[in-house]
Amino acid sequence: MSRSIPEATVARLPLYLQSLVESSENAVETISSTALADASGVNAAIVRKDLSQLGAFGTRGVGYRVGELIDEISEVLGLNRDRAVVIVGIGNLGRALAAYDGFSRRGFNVVGLFDESVDLVGSEVGNGVVEPVADLDRAVLERGATIAVIATPAEHAQSIVDRLVAAGVTAILNFAPTHVDTPEHVAVRKVDVSTELQILSFYEQLYATPGPERQVATGT
Repeated sequence: MSRSIPEATVARLPLYLQSLVESSENAVETISSTALADASGVNAAIVRKDLSQLGAFGTRGVGYRVGELIDEISEVLGLNRDRAVVIVGIGNLGRALAAYDGFSRRGFNVVGLFDESVDLVGSEVGNGVVEPVADLDRAVLERGATIAVIATPAEHAQSIVDRLVAAGVTAILNFAPTHVDTPEHVAVRKVDVSTELQILSFYEQLYATPGPERQVATGT
């Protein structure tokens, strides 16, 4: 990314983009920071601050031009060109990810599905055919994949990541329930469903607590 933008802002940009695309599909040409905030689930002041990081400033009384803002955020996120993606591990989660049509609609072109199971190799999943993991390195190089989604068992994740990095992958979305080590130039985002459920369990328990007890629990 050519400009310096806080990580918290980057994390919110996809929320804004989704809301803006929906607005555009509904023929909305301009949108206020308040409307964008409501649609994205954040505060209007945060929206204005985030968008100012991009150099986007709305017009008082008018708001932001939806089309221009979509282009600006897409450029910052690197979505102004298609990105080649491989998915490794075609178990239940991997199959669901491979069949998800949202990737292509957002500029991510899934160019390969890989698994070590001989029972899965050759089967059709979504719009692709599962290939053997043995062909992973060659396929990444030949197809120019720079992003990988890992949905393997924990014990296989690190070795797969090492091979992907050696083949040129620089961004990894890790669904495997384990930490993986990568060089500094490789970005990793970890998605652990069980961890997220545990966090939700905390809040569910917290908000199920009567008011006074909740205040004690939260220290308020």
